[in-house]
Amino acid sequence: MKRQIIDTIAAYDTIIIHRHVRPDPDAYGSQQGLKELILANYPDKKVFAVGEHDASLSFMAQPDQITDDVYNNALVIVTDTANTERVDDQRYTEGKMVIKIDHHPNDDAYGDLLWVDTTASSCSEMIYELYEEGQKTVDWRLSAAAARFLFAGIVGDTGRFQFSSTTARTFKIVAELITYDFDRNQIFDGMYEMEQKLLNLQGYIYQNFQMDEHGAAHIKLTKELLTAHDAVPSEASLLVGCLGNVKGICAWVVFIEEEDQIRVRLRSKGPVINTLAKEFNGGGHPLAAGATAYSWEEADRVIARLQEICNTYHS
Repeated sequence: MKRQIIDTIAAYDTIIIHRHVRPDPDAYGSQQGLKELILANYPDKKVFAVGEHDASLSFMAQPDQITDDVYNNALVIVTDTANTERVDDQRYTEGKMVIKIDHHPNDDAYGDLLWVDTTASSCSEMIYELYEEGQKTVDWRLSAAAARFLFAGIVGDTGRFQFSSTTARTFKIVAELITYDFDRNQIFDGMYEMEQKLLNLQGYIYQNFQMDEHGAAHIKLTKELLTAHDAVPSEASLLVGCLGNVKGICAWVVFIEEEDQIRVRLRSKGPVINTLAKEFNGGGHPLAAGATAYSWEEADRVIARLQEICNTYHS
């Protein structure tokens, strides 16, 4: 499949790369890393990385703005996006061909070509593997710009190599990536430095989360609370992982209220929780998933189900 993707890339003059809405470092890393990888080997091609920009990722890149006519006879590649509803910029269907590259469970097998590897730590890791295949078969090279994006994406999706998705393969790839000339400190600062207002919000989370005897925890961040902390939902999402530091925690959910819905962010240290996410209009990885609730009563049902899952896990 990797060679087929490489041959397809070589055959198109215009390539447009999409990723998922509400992007994280792996979404930007895989998308922008693939763009730079293609440009390094086919400098005459027109390659665009599109989608709504997230200001928290400005340290990585800015998306391209393109008109509808650019999609004529273009190859579209969607990275790090499990289902079509989450593709940022629904014009992705307007190209001549669609390729899906992803590491989430393949519940929505869209695209003309699909490469899905749920064993990969990140989609950025998969893009590096695509480079390796290209290097071996058609003498591809990797630029420092591409290496920077792929490194950032892997760091982001492995939680600085703390998550169980991190493998020996992941470390081998990162060992190669850091031989390229880019500023790792700039990446870490961009990812993990926080404004004081977010540190204050994080303090609120630590002081107010609730956890039962089986390690099921939750916290509700209402619109009023976010306003009081001068924070927006995308900024609050950066804090979802902080409860992982709590001793005895098994799995947790952070509710982040937006204008017309409540974002449900699920994380786990053991029990599978993407099945729970699917019950509430979502999905994701076994230990990291997201969903959507439309009332606080529905959010309470998520909490009850999470408590059941943790109880069963410990029984």
